[in-house]
Amino acid sequence: MASHNDLGSDGEQLAKQFLENSGYEILDENWVFKKSEIDLIAYKDSKIIFVEVKTRKNNTFAEPEDFVSQNKQKQMALAADEYIYLMNHQHQIRFDIISILFDKFGKPIIKHIEDAFWP
Repeated sequence: MASHNDLGSDGEQLAKQFLENSGYEILDENWVFKKSEIDLIAYKDSKIIFVEVKTRKNNTFAEPEDFVSQNKQKQMALAADEYIYLMNHQHQIRFDIISILFDKFGKPIIKHIEDAFWP
């Protein structure tokens, strides 16, 4: 597996732990519908939260969250629609981004951006 895949997987695990420690219940990980994938699907306060995790070793070119494209947002929305339908969820939803950047000592800096976008 390529090292960027390892970095992404490590970031998703850090994001999962972060959410669980913040009182979220993780419903699904790497949930796929057609060609769309949602990294984490969480639940808190009667809301389903669809989470995109972006992990980078540095922010030389941009912050990790800046790499969530409009196309990715649309793809997440399609997958979220299917998930909501399958779960018969009748309450609010939200799209979040968890941005993980490693400092020069290798320590992760986690930023949780709630309501990051609405596709």
